[in-house]
Amino acid sequence: MNSLRDDGRPLPFIRISGVSKTFGGVNALTGVSFDIRAGVVHGLVGANGAGKSTLIRCLAGIHQPDSGTIEIDGEPVVIAEPDDASAHGLSFIHQEMSLIPRWDVLRNMALGLPPTTHGKFIDWRPTQARAGEVAHMLGMTFKLSTCVDDLSVAEKWMVLIGRALMRDARLIAMDEPTASLSATEVERLHAVVRMLVARGTAVLFVSHRLDEVSQLCRDVTVFKDGFVTERVVDRPISKAQLVHAIVGRELVIPEHGHEPKTPGQPILEVRHLSDDTIVKDVSFVVHEGEVVGLGGLVGAGRSEVAKIVFGAARAIAGEVFLDGRPIAFRHPSDAVAAGIGFVPEERRAEGVFLDRTIDFNINIAKLGSMITSRWWPLLKVKEGHRRAQRVADLVTIKAKDVGILVENLSGGNQQKVVIARWLLDRPQLLILDEPSRGVDVGARADLYDVIRKLAETGTAVLVISSDNEELVTVCDRVVVMAEGRVTGTLTGPAITVEHIVHRSFAHEGEEALAP
Repeated sequence: MNSLRDDGRPLPFIRISGVSKTFGGVNALTGVSFDIRAGVVHGLVGANGAGKSTLIRCLAGIHQPDSGTIEIDGEPVVIAEPDDASAHGLSFIHQEMSLIPRWDVLRNMALGLPPTTHGKFIDWRPTQARAGEVAHMLGMTFKLSTCVDDLSVAEKWMVLIGRALMRDARLIAMDEPTASLSATEVERLHAVVRMLVARGTAVLFVSHRLDEVSQLCRDVTVFKDGFVTERVVDRPISKAQLVHAIVGRELVIPEHGHEPKTPGQPILEVRHLSDDTIVKDVSFVVHEGEVVGLGGLVGAGRSEVAKIVFGAARAIAGEVFLDGRPIAFRHPSDAVAAGIGFVPEERRAEGVFLDRTIDFNINIAKLGSMITSRWWPLLKVKEGHRRAQRVADLVTIKAKDVGILVENLSGGNQQKVVIARWLLDRPQLLILDEPSRGVDVGARADLYDVIRKLAETGTAVLVISSDNEELVTVCDRVVVMAEGRVTGTLTGPAITVEHIVHRSFAHEGEEALAP
């Protein structure tokens, strides 16, 4: 096999030439061409539905291109199924992590390995030795016997990367690996990625965090509407250039300023709240028409507080008040009935019915209001369709019709479906846990505008986010947590990334930050 071009330069590891793919008459990919080089971090960016996921599925053997070719080491290949991708050394880590929760780290890392004894079973002694080598290489601080249910999101990513290395993967594709990681965890993952490329592994890095793409990636390919609009090879590209290539225009983020607002009446009051795990004596208030952020590192207890408020978890101490009335919901349905909406962090596991339509998912929280009568309990289907289409247009869900199955949407559009659900009727309180996770830069601006407009109508909004710039952009106040406690409340000009980070690493007993 010739590993050099005619000009003497090395061939790319993977060459994608003129790949096109159509679904239901809609072009998902049109003549896509670019190279993936060994030992290079290759950024893959674009708006939700731009074609990134379709291209990855073609490489993974899930979809077959309608036209075009894929070459590996200069030879055309047909990747008809996922086993073909594995045979070529291609490994894929998706945003919704494919781990078996109750298995330990070792068995999850060995998942899918071919049998090593008598053609039937894995020989665990050499497998454990190999897993130990990989764990050491990745700097894992947890044991191979640890149940993955007990790991953090960042640690689970290490397990998945370890699984790829157990197979001697030549390419590892990572879909939004840092979406739910803290700043410290992001740096650790970046260090692992640099280690991988130093060993000659190609890394295909899919991210909506454009700052990290410009910092980490030597090569970048930008998608828009199924086309490649920008290809960068071995040269820097700025965040502004990436934004322009993605959206085709200069992006204007809506600004509301950080002048302190005159607060309306308290809608949500949390007083000295504690649970039996991480939350310890947490207190804060969200007023009518106010957007309050909960900042801090992953694992600080922010999501746990939100789930207690929504009736999805239990407190062992403290009180919660909604519009001045004490509440202790036994079930999330009680919270919905009281006027609280909740967008969970794990949308696929907790937020959407993937095998149902967009309009079903949007209307699911208000099905009771769509019944014709108590004596003739049929659904007002046409009315539900119209209502769903109205809010789908409001949050710019990219779909031809709200009758499309949610599983056919991109990750960001699935997130918008969950948000749209709570816009049918204005809730008293809307809780958004990582609202822009997996949402592209253009849609993110639209989302912030929706949040601000909802607050202007009087809804109290609680935003939990690991993206500190997001908190700075959209929030009137930011309550920062660390190790289950509130370490500071920032208002006005004190709402800065630097102040949020400072308080995120604070410990009990430290001197409070003076904004």
